[in-house]
Amino acid sequence: MNRLTRGRIRIRTILALVALAAVVGAAVSGCGGRQAAKVIKIGLIAPMTGDVKTFGESTKNGFMLALEEAGMKVAGFDIVPVLGDDRNDPTESVNVATKLATQDGVKAIIGSVSSKCSIPVSEVCQANKVVQITPTSTNPRVTVDQGARKTYVFRACFIDPFQGTVAAKFALQTLGARTAAVLFDQANDYTIGLANYFRDAFTAGGGEIVAWEAYSKDDVDFSAQLTKVARLNPDILYLPDYYTKVNIIAQQARAKRITSTFLGGDGWDSSELDFETMEGGYFTNHYSAEDSRPEVQAWVAKYRAKYGSTPDALATLAYDATKLLLAAIEAAGSDDPAAIRDALQAIEFDAVSGRVFFDADGNPIKAAVVMQISGGDQKYVETVSP
Repeated sequence: MNRLTRGRIRIRTILALVALAAVVGAAVSGCGGRQAAKVIKIGLIAPMTGDVKTFGESTKNGFMLALEEAGMKVAGFDIVPVLGDDRNDPTESVNVATKLATQDGVKAIIGSVSSKCSIPVSEVCQANKVVQITPTSTNPRVTVDQGARKTYVFRACFIDPFQGTVAAKFALQTLGARTAAVLFDQANDYTIGLANYFRDAFTAGGGEIVAWEAYSKDDVDFSAQLTKVARLNPDILYLPDYYTKVNIIAQQARAKRITSTFLGGDGWDSSELDFETMEGGYFTNHYSAEDSRPEVQAWVAKYRAKYGSTPDALATLAYDATKLLLAAIEAAGSDDPAAIRDALQAIEFDAVSGRVFFDADGNPIKAAVVMQISGGDQKYVETVSP
């Protein structure tokens, strides 16, 4: 073999070794080597479609804005959001939560929005040891059922006992009301809870519930209930339901010449509320865009810049819930749901809706605001602390 031939063989051998090294390096990287990015999957469950779709749209906006502000990174992980639409249907919420927890590999879930969906979602999250923070579900059963704490489940909002009590005290002390009628959905955990807590606080404060009227989710004719209310002429007509149903009931109430002051809960907070019919009514809520605190005004400005509208409570609490989750992951320095859970339970955080720390049941201790429908918009009235 001459010198030229031996040189050619050496060159071919070197090139082959270089090619082999490139293939091995790519394989190592693709199998989770040092070059592979660590990811953490965070789920969102919200009603993107269905009867309260504006709630889902706002919730998604707040969720995504918080993630974008973090640069889609936390504690050395790249964040991968996984979105699910539950259509405000409890059965669908379970299907979505089960998929997120058992197939998609999420470590935490923001959602859902309504209590009737978040309660079954909480069972899925607890069983699969996935952290859940609902932004807006106010029923106590989301985090505690029959006295048992669901240790992986938290919320960013106050709970119905506080909200119902705030509404009753406002009716009694600020509006000077002495009588009230209550209409509620007999199959909706949210409306049942608010109705009960309002009734208890209102009667304890010396008021009288003159009408206690139930209806079903699909009802569109409230003539029977409202005929009774019209005859009794109460000071307050308490409507603790979502804006879609409240719009229908209020329109029929005014058609029957009922002049009672409308009062409700945070389910009224939507751009699709019938502002004309609801003029002069009041509702309890989680925050006001008119709040002068720097945290609030900075939030309102960046939301308007991103989405071209003023953030409602749904967007605000979704943003707060997501920021809380990210802070807990950062504190834990891990994607282990148990570590994230422990960090959440110990956290103290300045959120847009107020300073947040959790009680033993995973509920934040925070204030409520009362808003009035006035001139086709929401106007801040007062803040009520625990």
